[in-house]
Amino acid sequence: MKKIFISLSLFVMFHAAAQKFETQKQTDAQGYSFETVKNDQSGVRVYTLKNGLKVYLAKNDDAPRIQTYIPVRTGSNNDPGDNTGLAHYLEHMVFKGTSHLGTQDWAKEKAILKQISDLYEQHKAEKDPEKKKALYKKIDEVSQEASKFAIANEYDKAISSLGATGTNAHTWLDETVYKNNIPANELEKWLKVEKERFSELVLRLFHTELEAVYEEFNRAQDNDGRLVNYALMDALFPKHPNGQQTTIGTSEHLKSPSMEAIHKYFDTYYVPNNMAVVLVGDLDFDKTIKLVDQYFGSFKYKELPMKKMVSEEPMTSVVSRTVKSPSTPRMTIAWRTDSNGTKEARLATMVGEILSNNGDAGLIDLNINQKQATLGAGAYANPLKTYGSFNMYVTPKEGQSFDDAKKLLFAQIDLIKKGEFPDWMLKAIVNDMRVQRMKGWETADGLATTLYGTYIGERTWEQELDEINQFEKITKADIVKFANDFFKDNYVVIYKEKGVNDKLVRVENPGITPIKLNRDAQSPFLKNILSTKVADIKPQFVDYKTAIATTQIKDKKVSFVNNKYNKVAQVSYIFPFGTDNDKELSLGVSVLQYLGTDKYTPEQLKEEFYKLGISNSFRTSNDQTFITLTGLEGNMKKGVELLNHWLKNVKADQEIYNQTVKTILESRTVAKKDKTRIMAALSNYAKYGKDSRMTDIISKERLQNINVTELMSKIKTLNNYPYEVFIYGESQKDLEKAVKPFITNATLQPAKAKVYAEPATGGTVYFANYDMVQMEMSKIAKGSEVNINDFGKANVFNEYFGRGLSSIVFQEIRESKSLAYSAYVSYATANEKDHPNYVTNYIGTQSNKLPLAVTAMNELMADFPQIPAQFENSKGSALKQIASNRINRINIFYNQLALKKLGVDYDIRKDIYAEIQSLTLPQLTGFYNTEIKPLKYNTAIIGKRENLKMDSINKMGEFKEVTLEEIFGY
Repeated sequence: MKKIFISLSLFVMFHAAAQKFETQKQTDAQGYSFETVKNDQSGVRVYTLKNGLKVYLAKNDDAPRIQTYIPVRTGSNNDPGDNTGLAHYLEHMVFKGTSHLGTQDWAKEKAILKQISDLYEQHKAEKDPEKKKALYKKIDEVSQEASKFAIANEYDKAISSLGATGTNAHTWLDETVYKNNIPANELEKWLKVEKERFSELVLRLFHTELEAVYEEFNRAQDNDGRLVNYALMDALFPKHPNGQQTTIGTSEHLKSPSMEAIHKYFDTYYVPNNMAVVLVGDLDFDKTIKLVDQYFGSFKYKELPMKKMVSEEPMTSVVSRTVKSPSTPRMTIAWRTDSNGTKEARLATMVGEILSNNGDAGLIDLNINQKQATLGAGAYANPLKTYGSFNMYVTPKEGQSFDDAKKLLFAQIDLIKKGEFPDWMLKAIVNDMRVQRMKGWETADGLATTLYGTYIGERTWEQELDEINQFEKITKADIVKFANDFFKDNYVVIYKEKGVNDKLVRVENPGITPIKLNRDAQSPFLKNILSTKVADIKPQFVDYKTAIATTQIKDKKVSFVNNKYNKVAQVSYIFPFGTDNDKELSLGVSVLQYLGTDKYTPEQLKEEFYKLGISNSFRTSNDQTFITLTGLEGNMKKGVELLNHWLKNVKADQEIYNQTVKTILESRTVAKKDKTRIMAALSNYAKYGKDSRMTDIISKERLQNINVTELMSKIKTLNNYPYEVFIYGESQKDLEKAVKPFITNATLQPAKAKVYAEPATGGTVYFANYDMVQMEMSKIAKGSEVNINDFGKANVFNEYFGRGLSSIVFQEIRESKSLAYSAYVSYATANEKDHPNYVTNYIGTQSNKLPLAVTAMNELMADFPQIPAQFENSKGSALKQIASNRINRINIFYNQLALKKLGVDYDIRKDIYAEIQSLTLPQLTGFYNTEIKPLKYNTAIIGKRENLKMDSINKMGEFKEVTLEEIFGY
């Protein structure tokens, strides 16, 4: 019997890490009290201001930037029963400004907004449909008057002027979270903007944003994941808001909002003792807390309403629901669990990991997925603030019943009930949790995300840190007892069948009159933000020659980048060939995942890697192949040995190969039922035509006739081809020593790469029929060959015109005309020399709005808009982003690798920065007129055929409805 063990270095490392955590109270020199936790390697400080505001601070010196989150402890679970969707809609409105930000004349605007609010109350109360329409028309008219005084997107302009990225927000059951990543030198200005933003709520440009939210509702209707989740949560929580109030809200409530109710919600929950400020990055603790107090300390503490506790009765039977959509059938099963942080929630999480884990070494991973018994299955725990769920999911194979698939899942639960899982598994799971935490918290965003989650969950930082220690206390006996007590016939099962969704809500276009954007106007508040100068951050560009140490082993180049942060290492083998050289290479890599060796079964291989804390990944692109190991540096030598043993001694198995082929063919069928994949294939077809990499697939006949022994010879001989090695870790010497024994001189050369045409685009509209509420349109144009001297112009064009919340396209299509939830224009430069750039023009909207949206987009692109102030803002933002960003860790190597394709051997950002510094609006206009305006587009449209407005479609070019076989190549 093979000996099972956890490596000694893994045990020693994490035994030392399993330290006692203890909260310690301290006071800084300024008198601010804060809490730290003993043995917290991340050095988090938690402050509580006098008004109850929590402030979480931590340092990360990756770049002179700060990841910011402002979490509010409220979400859709606090929506009034007659105003569902309110918390989410409020989140949108918090971007609209205040009485100082976003207005030209607040006194006049305020009076008109009161009229609009009163009209909405009448509209909500009115039951007669025709009278409701008349009231909405009046709202539309009055909104035109109000918009004369509003300045659209001033918050976004203020934030983008700082060089912020990732500006966004989200709402969920118990949380609303506002996000930005800012340059460190702009912290005070960011605080000033955010203080203003949360100081009051102004519901300006209300009805256009409401329509945008309704478009988001439509997108949710077309999303299979949400369709299943809504049914699951409703059945699992028949009383609790977790299941009875979706975050997006009902169609009826979205169409009949109450501005008064939104103001009441804001005044109730957006108070300092229900909010936090999370800042992780290049900061000084003492200076930062003083600034946060200066701006947020003036907010007034306010008692929160007593929350009504809703308790669910224990589930005593199986509840089943069926939902339908055009995509492939699948099934989801869920049991209700206790809340996050409880012992039951931890036990459920451990069971989830025993079934499905990062190492693909769980019972479902090995007994179902590895054996290809279904098209895919998994399990996970989903702990919520109140209650939670344990979920299992499966996609049956063609001809496989839901009951057969369910039996496979339940058989794995039975194994846990009997204790038939490896003794080493629990220790390996806990160790993997520590590795994942280490990897996650090395980034500012990773740590900041955990911190805001801790706040929302009303847990202390000590509890969060100690969570893994609590997992470590769980024994096999605990797991077996839990499984036998917990998994009964008291679950919810959702059958997602293929069919017509007869519950889709389709509504008419309300006929919104475009509002005034007043793009050239600036409030005194914004002018102050723009005129306030701070000390510049000087850009730092990478000298790849010094940042990357290179050596030679045999004929192989070995590159090394030092990991200064933790014990996680990476070894990557990069082969200069891919599917263009041999399209069966990716097939070989896929089949390899299901094969073992003369020493290990396929399942044992997965277990061995998982025990080492080492993950492996294989990735083939058109021109490169990557084989990568990531994990604990102390075990990397054994990981390299195991990988090379696998590649050299892979045991070909024709039966497993034949099963893999069946899975591949069924997966192709699944893809042709999935809206997202159909749109991707359609867009590719519009871009490249019928002869492209995507359609040039291995035929069914060829798949069925391949000899697996010959296929695996491609894998066994990989080491004989040219490649280079990249190593990331602490010890260059030890890691090079680990890879050296397996490196040999190249004796083979790859086949010549196939060249795929990049044809001109020229006025054809390709349509694919799909039953959905929205329509999606992507117009694609082939541009000129890539020119690195235009990278700066492309950067500013996207910032100014095409992408982001403050871009002209977003303002015009969504903010002014409310014609789409998502719309953008993107100028994408080629990543390889001698290849063309492409322009993509995307609109996702309700089908009856598409013609208007297309017209609006065409008008925008007919003549490049001239807005000097916005151009300067976009230019400044681009410069600040480059100046405050740093290339570090593994990105040092991979950025250099990518630049080689462009024929560049230095940090090209230096040139881009200089180009943007001297860029003028006339120069950008010239770039547009030369490189973008003359282009001709092919168009990809997906939607329901009966909703096409052919008079509008025909104006875009020659119409051609394509089959799925044409666009997928099979």
